[in-house]
Amino acid sequence: MSLLRNSFLIACVVSVLLGVASCEEKVHKALISTDYGDITVMLYNSTPKHRDNFIKLVKEGYYDGLLFHRVMDEFMIQGGDPTSRTAGSGTILGEGNPGYEIDSEIGAPHLKGALAAARTPNAGKRSSGSQFYIVTGRLQNKSELDFYETSKKIKYSEAQRKIYEEEGGYPGLDMEYTVFGEVISGLEVIDKIDVLEKDNNNRPVKDVRMKIKMIN
Repeated sequence: MSLLRNSFLIACVVSVLLGVASCEEKVHKALISTDYGDITVMLYNSTPKHRDNFIKLVKEGYYDGLLFHRVMDEFMIQGGDPTSRTAGSGTILGEGNPGYEIDSEIGAPHLKGALAAARTPNAGKRSSGSQFYIVTGRLQNKSELDFYETSKKIKYSEAQRKIYEEEGGYPGLDMEYTVFGEVISGLEVIDKIDVLEKDNNNRPVKDVRMKIKMIN
């Protein structure tokens, strides 16, 4: 794990540098437990609609027992489909939701460990009410980042470039999906899940269930 993220304090400072959090604001953290280990995420106060919705669902126990139903090597691990709780082996998942969408709050980049909202294609880039993914990604180089800056008309900070180049991420999704948090502990766990055996629909052959609770 990079020294940039080896403690909560450093994660908070890095998030401030990335322009997605303030250490003076209340920090909301959640613990995602799996059979492969625990993942601690910090939610961004700069995306209040997504933050509050996630907290609400977690406190209701909505995610408990759901699967990481879509896992793609060097890309992301995705979960939050309510139909996955009782889905049999081989069932195609990804269409379930709580019956509403969330207005986009796009801005933060898809660095490794980014917690982002999944969505179906729509003009407003509105997010799924419950499905989310965590970026595993791959290392990026200067020319790739230069390309995305030009094509997407964005400007990465030095801190963002450093993480993309030294830890990885998936900048192709920047400005397309809402990133509403980041992993501050447990990057090794998402790496373990990332390389599991999958079927033809990218569902892990062995179910990966989650349980989520707020810890701050």
